[in-house]
Order: sequence, then structure tokens, then C-alpha cells
Amino acid sequence: MTKTLEKRGKTVDEALAAALAELGIDRDSMAYEYEILELPKSGFLGIGASPAVIRVSYELPDPEPEAVPEPAKPACPAKEPKAEPAKKAEPVKKAEAPAPAVEEPKAEQPEAPVDENPEYAAIRSFLSGLLERMNVKAGIEISPRENGGVNVNLTGGGMGAIIGRRGETLDAIQHLTNYVVNRGSDKHMHISVDAESYRSKREESLTKLAEKMAEKAIKYKRSMALEPMNSYERHVIHTALQNYEGVTTSSTGVEPNRRVVVSYVRPEQPSNKPQSREWA
Repeated sequence: MTKTLEKRGKTVDEALAAALAELGIDRDSMAYEYEILELPKSGFLGIGASPAVIRVSYELPDPEPEAVPEPAKPACPAKEPKAEPAKKAEPVKKAEAPAPAVEEPKAEQPEAPVDENPEYAAIRSFLSGLLERMNVKAGIEISPRENGGVNVNLTGGGMGAIIGRRGETLDAIQHLTNYVVNRGSDKHMHISVDAESYRSKREESLTKLAEKMAEKAIKYKRSMALEPMNSYERHVIHTALQNYEGVTTSSTGVEPNRRVVVSYVRPEQPSNKPQSREWA
């Protein structure tokens, strides 16, 4: 008998491994086949991603036929059972109506400060609506930047969904916020969106990574390539090593696989020309 099972996963291999684990089938077994229903999609900037979907077909072993026992010979003629008086029929209970489903309350956003300026109010309005659709409750802290821009820090539970893989979802939220708030405006206001100070922590770790790769480039006297990064993270690496003696940085590749290369710079050799001396 053939049975089927559908499974989802970030990749086709993860979905297949989950299906085989549930069925207790070894991956090298010949008792199953699978087909790919949907390939995984990474989405745009972490939004709209979808998992891989596969269908596994496997064979169940045929059940063994049960032995039918031979009828036993009657030792003596069976007596007819006495008729019992009929029981009174019990009244049929009416089925109770199911209780109405209780809807889960939507995530409530904190109230905006009184007399907030229009620019901050527009930022808060857009982010509040976006977070509500994502079913995430978060505090929205808005403060001015030294260069004239605006800092927005989101705080609360479920910030992992806001940040995403390597901050991709957070970058998408920042991009959308800048587009919506600055649309139709004569002046462009740069809005930096952060979540639980993720960007400052990420900058610190990237700076340490840059210095570590610079030390390796000098030690082995060769170029060191870092993992692919977005433009913001590449800028952090370039800034961290711009005054680092003995190395130089450059970017190579195309998006989304563009990366920073830390190159070793040989020290200048002293000139062998004789130096002239002035006699007093």
C-alpha cells in the first residue's frame, strides 16, 4: 500500500530529512520516493520568504493474513434464551451549541506622546501600523541625531522577527520607513531604525572582525576576503580599517554577494642612494 506525506522546510534537504525522521525511514532506503512541490523563496529583503514543500511517497508492508479458527462442534443442543422485557427508551439529549471562538487580541501599540511634531508622528504612525500587521508589540522611541536625522529604537518582545537574518528584515523596515515618510517631501530626512540596540552591537562585532582579519593579512602577508555583506556593514569595515597601518580595504563582487577584501600592504623600502651631508 502506498502512502504520502507532505513536509515543509527552509531547504529541500531539511524538508526531506524531517519527513524521513517522522516516518522512521533511512535516507538510503529504496522504500520511498519524493517530489518537490515548491522550491524555497528568500523573498525581498527578508519579506515574503516561503519554505520548500515536498511530497514523500512510501510503501507500507502488506499485512499478514489472519488464521481463521475452525468452528467448534456443539457438545449439546443449545438452549433458547429467555426473552427479556424491553427496556424503556432513554430520552435523547439535545446537542449543546459549540462555544463561540474567542479571537486573540491584536498587539496593542503604546500611545504616542502628546503634542508630537508632525515628522515624528508620521514615523510613529507608519511603524505602528506595520508592527500591528506583523502582530508584534513594541515600544517606539524616537530621538534626533547629531547630523539632523532621526533615530528610532524598537523595544519589546519578539525582536528576533523584526531583526531577521543578519538584520535583513530590519534593513527592509528602515528602507520602507524612509520611503513612506519622505515621499512627496521637499527635504530628505534620514531615518535610522534599530531594534534593542542591534546595530550598535553589530558595529562592535564587525569592528572586532575587521581588526582580526587585518592581523591575519599582516601575519600571512596576503589578502583576506570577508563574507558577503550589505553596504552598511561594508562601510563599517572600511571605516574601522581606514587608519590601520599595513593594510588597505576594497570591495569586490556584485550584490547580494559583494564583500570586503583586506589586503596586505608591503612597507616602503628605504632608498639605497647615498644621502648628501651639509658641512658647516
